Amino acid sequence: MRLVIARCSVDYAGRLTAHLPSAPRLILVKADGSVSIHADDRAYKPLNWMSPPCTLKEGSGDDEGTAGVWTVINKAGEKLIITMEEVLHDSSHELGVDPGLIKDGVEAHLQELLADRIDTLGEGYSLIRREYMTAIGPVDILCRDGAGQTVAVEIKRRGEIDGVEQLTRYLELLNRDPHLAPVRGIFAAQEIKPQARVLATDRGIGCTVLDYNALRGIEDDKLRCCCSPWRW
Repeated sequence: MRLVIARCSVDYAGRLTAHLPSAPRLILVKADGSVSIHADDRAYKPLNWMSPPCTLKEGSGDDEGTAGVWTVINKAGEKLIITMEEVLHDSSHELGVDPGLIKDGVEAHLQELLADRIDTLGEGYSLIRREYMTAIGPVDILCRDGAGQTVAVEIKRRGEIDGVEQLTRYLELLNRDPHLAPVRGIFAAQEIKPQARVLATDRGIGCTVLDYNALRGIEDDKLRCCCSPWRW
């Protein structure tokens, strides 16, 4: 990962246009090729970004004191243009392969039970495999629905925004595989926070509330779930 702190302005040219005026900002360039621009006044969400696959071209400065111009281009031809005025910090760090979030005992058991009763997500569902490995970690469950479409399921004990973000990253990778695409997502948890549900719905991800006791067969022999409408 490369971290650059610089006074810069940012212009995005694509389906929409956007401009960030000059200010000190953090620029992250990750090993997957993504580039994101961050301010110091918010949690995790960048001001602007370009998702992989994309290319980064670094141009030299000019006679007016510009430290350089970065042009990030994705496969659709959209551009993120970062005009550097002053570079305050520039360093690279090798993070290696991330093991992903480690699930607690309840989440691991939910995954096992849901995989065993995968058809309770819908008629005709079939399991491809549990812990389907990607370059950024394993997808909890990969399955197919009754129409044959691939479905990625992320399971949490408590469903929050970070879980939706995690599933979103998995879906971006899985949809690059022509043998799997198109892939849709289901976010499954014992409890789903309202903010997480809104974000999931906005991204076309289905939400399923799981009853752990019912899954274990304590109350009945079927999974009880409540699904939000999917938009595909």
